[in-house]
Amino acid sequence: MMDGEIFTATLVPSGNMTPNSSMTLEQKTTFAFVILLFIFLGILIVRCVRILLDPYQSMPTSTWADGLDGLEKGQFDYALA
Repeated sequence: MMDGEIFTATLVPSGNMTPNSSMTLEQKTTFAFVILLFIFLGILIVRCVRILLDPYQSMPTSTWADGLDGLEKGQFDYALA
């Protein structure tokens, strides 16, 4: 029964020791920072999944020559001269 006594002694705290259940300020700050990182990671995962599912949704429908009046797409170089 020596093994049983050692096993129970390690699991049950002794009577004169009180467990410290309160967190320090450093632990609370770290915990809050980790929670914020998980929220940020979740937002990034959702954004990446949306881009993977519909990659052309965020692309503009206009082209580079839409704002030019009276010019064809191949004549942009002549308009600058």
